[in-house]
Amino acid sequence: MNAPDHALKVTDEALVASGRQVLEIEAQALSAVRAALGADFAAACRRLLACEGRVVCTGMGKSGHIATKIAATLASTGTPAFFMHPGEASHGDLGMVTDADVVLALSNSGESEEILAIVPALRRQGNVLITMTGRPESSLARLADVHLDARVPAEACPLGLAPTSSTTAALALGDALAVALLEARGFTAEDFARSHPAGALGRRLLLRIRDVMHAGDDVPVVRDDATVSAALLEMSRKRLGMTAVVDAGGVLRGVFTDGDLRRCLDDEDTDLKTAPVSALMGRTPKTIGADALAVEAAHLMEEHKISALVVVDADRRVVGALNIHDLLRARVV
Repeated sequence: MNAPDHALKVTDEALVASGRQVLEIEAQALSAVRAALGADFAAACRRLLACEGRVVCTGMGKSGHIATKIAATLASTGTPAFFMHPGEASHGDLGMVTDADVVLALSNSGESEEILAIVPALRRQGNVLITMTGRPESSLARLADVHLDARVPAEACPLGLAPTSSTTAALALGDALAVALLEARGFTAEDFARSHPAGALGRRLLLRIRDVMHAGDDVPVVRDDATVSAALLEMSRKRLGMTAVVDAGGVLRGVFTDGDLRRCLDDEDTDLKTAPVSALMGRTPKTIGADALAVEAAHLMEEHKISALVVVDADRRVVGALNIHDLLRARVV
């Protein structure tokens, strides 16, 4: 669609000024909601913490979009929740709501007909009703067990029509609920990762070294009485750019790497066929445990500028090995 002539004449400065004005109005709206936060917020959190079912978030129009996001945020932070469209609820979807559920209803006016239509059924079933409106005197606010005041001084829309500040305030208030509940439950980053197994955070917080390391016959290992030549053959077979060097009990003594090999080649006095690998290996290699997070290996490699690690148990016996390519394949880095 072509822009009208007057739109083409608007300067960049005017566009930026308009954007800043909107952000300023919405920042003021958030300040107002923050100032109003008090006992009702704590009461809402208590009801949600005591909920033995799920939190059913509902709203119509733009409030419905915000309710959908609040439900998603709650669900991902330890509070089971889902969105229910209030219009569909009157035509059968109320069957999704059990008597153990808490209903969180959003309506800026507090007079949404679709929501008011289902409140009697929720009341008969015994559901706790938490409402979030911009009018504490509204019908929906008066019907609530707990009402959250989401009033804002003004919408950012210059016409005062499009929901802008009010939806921002409702969204932020939903985030405040979710985070307060998260902290009250002692919800951890690992708990969060369990609900995000396919995401980058899930991989970083759930993937362990044992999940990505080479084990058994795939681990490059030679005895400490082996020659450099034997170590090179082991490195070539296992293709990790290094080999662990162990004693007769399998305890790690050192590591021989591609870098050590290059240094040997620069030394004319070293005979690769007969030189003992123990004389040329690194004696203080960086290691990691099999139960450590894979992301810890990435940090260790980056910090020490190395590309491979030996995995050892509590007695420093070699149980595995991995390199940076293993972490790349697992999308840890």
